[in-house]
This record gives sequence, C-alpha cells and structure tokens, in this order.
Amino acid sequence: MAELVTDLELPEVDLADPAMAGDGYHELLAAAGQRGWLVSSPVAYLVLDRDAGEFFLRARQTAFPGREIAALFGIDGGRLAEQVDANILNLTGDRHRRLRGLVAAAFTPRAAERWRPAMREIAASLWDGLGGATECEFVSAFAGPFPARTIAEVIGAPQEDAPDLQVWSGLVQQQFDIRALSQGTEPIERAVAELYDYVAALLARHRAEPADDLLGALARAEAEGDRLSGDECVNLVLNVLAGGVDTTTAQLAHAMRLFAAHPDQWELLGRRPELLRAAVDEVLRFEPITPFTARICTEQIEYRGVTFPAGTIVAICAERANRQAGAGEVFDIAAEHAGERVLTFGAGAHFCLGQNLARAELEEAIGFLAPRMPGLRPGGPERLGGVEGIYGIESLPLAWSAS
Repeated sequence: MAELVTDLELPEVDLADPAMAGDGYHELLAAAGQRGWLVSSPVAYLVLDRDAGEFFLRARQTAFPGREIAALFGIDGGRLAEQVDANILNLTGDRHRRLRGLVAAAFTPRAAERWRPAMREIAASLWDGLGGATECEFVSAFAGPFPARTIAEVIGAPQEDAPDLQVWSGLVQQQFDIRALSQGTEPIERAVAELYDYVAALLARHRAEPADDLLGALARAEAEGDRLSGDECVNLVLNVLAGGVDTTTAQLAHAMRLFAAHPDQWELLGRRPELLRAAVDEVLRFEPITPFTARICTEQIEYRGVTFPAGTIVAICAERANRQAGAGEVFDIAAEHAGERVLTFGAGAHFCLGQNLARAELEEAIGFLAPRMPGLRPGGPERLGGVEGIYGIESLPLAWSAS
C-alpha cells in the first residue's frame, strides 16, 4: 500500500544553507543520495534519482509551478505578474503546443548551425578586446557578453544593445529564484517592464522592415492573424531573451572553471579538438546550471509506493541524475556515454527549446579558446552564485600561458 509522502521520515536538505555552494554542494547531495531517492527540503521534495526525475518531468499530472512561486512572494499584479502568467514554462495543453511550435523552427539543429559564423566573429572580437593579456575576469570579459551578443544576432537586435540584454536576462530569470525573490521583487519588476517596452519597440521595427531572424519570423506569424497575437509575440521574444543569455553565461563560465580545475582535460582537448562535442556534453552532464527543476502535482500521483497529493511540489535534481551516467563523479571528456541522456535541459513537454543553440554556443566558444589559452588555471578567488535558480558564477579570474 502506498504511503503519503508527508508521512515518510526523509533526510532533509536546505538549498539555502550556506554550505550548499561550490564543490560542497555536490558532496552534500551525494551524501543525501546515499540515503534514498527522495529527500525533503523547506520548499519541495527533492528527487535525486535519474529514472524518478524522468518520470516527474514527463508526467502529464505535473506542471511548472511558476505561478505558485509568484503567489508565494505576493506577485499578483504589474508587468512581472503578466510575464509569469504568459511565460511559456507556465503554459500547458493546446496553447503551450501552439506557441512552442511557432518558435521551435528557430531553434532546430539546422537553425543553430546558421549562427555559428556570427558566434566565431563575436568570440574573435572579445578575444581581441583582451589585448594579448594572459589573465582576465572571465565572466565580464567573455562568458557574459558572448551569449548576449549571440542572442542579439538571433532575434535581430542591434549589437550595441547586448549589454542591456545581458542585464535584463539575469534579472528576469530571478523570477524562478527563491533566494532572489526573498530579497525583494522591485529590480525584477523594473527589468521586466523595461524589457517589455524594448521588445515591443523592436517588433514594431521588424513589422516595418521585415528581416530573416527570429523577430521577423514571429512578426510574419502575427501578420497571419489567428496564429499569434501581438501580446503572445512580445512574450515569446521576452522568454527567448530571458532564457537564452543568463543560462549560457553560467554554463560557459562553469565549463572554464571545470577545465581550470582539471588541466589534464584542457590539455587533452587542445591536443584532440575532435573531442569538442564530447567535452561540451561532459560539461553539461557534470555541472548543470539548472541543478533543480520544479514541478507541481496537478493531481494525485503514486510512484514507487509513495503517494504525492495534488499540490505537492517536487524538485528534480539534474545534478544527481546526471552523475548516475557517464563517468559518474569524475570529469572526463573522453568517457563513453553510450547514448545516455542527461537532464540538464529537462525532459518532457518543457524540454529546453534553446538547447541546440546553447550547445552550438558552448562548442564555438570553448573550441575557440582551447588553442589560445594553454596552461589554463585559476587566476584568483572565484565567487559562485546559489544553486536554487540558475547556478551562476559571479566572478571567475582565470590565467593562462602565452600562446
């Protein structure tokens, strides 16, 4: 007979614990995982097993709890509430499928290939900006501006607007970060309002001067009438901007942090550039920048002899799920993966639309830097973000030898 999850005596993990940072958080989760596939936390039940994670991500009886998180912090009006309600992550059913279908063509593997030349030009420009230096603060010098400038190309925004897109993306993504929300929503509200106004003006220009980019495609869909409303068009672009900059910034920074900590792997990639795609796969497996993906049970679910009542929030742990694949707790870009799928980009109806573009960006950036940064190593104390939302790096000093 199934037991109610609330009646179970489960290990407890607090994601807001100061110890839940850096390499320590991997150790804490590994220890929790040794005690079972399910643990409790102040906000959600954490699912630490790969198969269980796949189940909850794919279950038709679960949904992303964005609206519930917003309500928890009193977000019930204004542009932020409007964005939460319209965010494609919070949509289900026919509307979700229709909107996802309209934007999906811009994020196929073939579409991502189209932007690789622009990515290479951006990487070269940022490298030239270092002026021959052999050290830098990597987040501000490269990991931040690289995806912001790339996404500007994809949506058809001026390159000079990329710094604003970078700032807005980081703030808008905080609507999913409980730690950030607990510190006040005013900066997020302001960023959402500014980004709404920016996207509306950008779309107006694309209607007047059609272009072959994402905004041009959405403007054409809007012009066809019942396929896409003006508000839906603006919200889709805002979702792309918010989700396509901060995430890749974090993943690229973590990639270089990993390689600086594993110089043998960086040297191997330099000698064997054919391992680039496998190296990106290993970065995504080993250090996912969305360690936890929340789902709310929209109706009662029974799984592995446990009953999860409607309204129960679970958080699927990609970090633990991924380390049950490949080389486990070892970072190894040459390890065999045997077709194992990781949960870094989620699964099911809300599987990340931008994963092909993100992979292309990581491949182009890391492939560009590998031969130019021999002897990569830490250049000073790093400053890491929290793991509750996007697991980013605030500061990453790096050093390397002259080519």
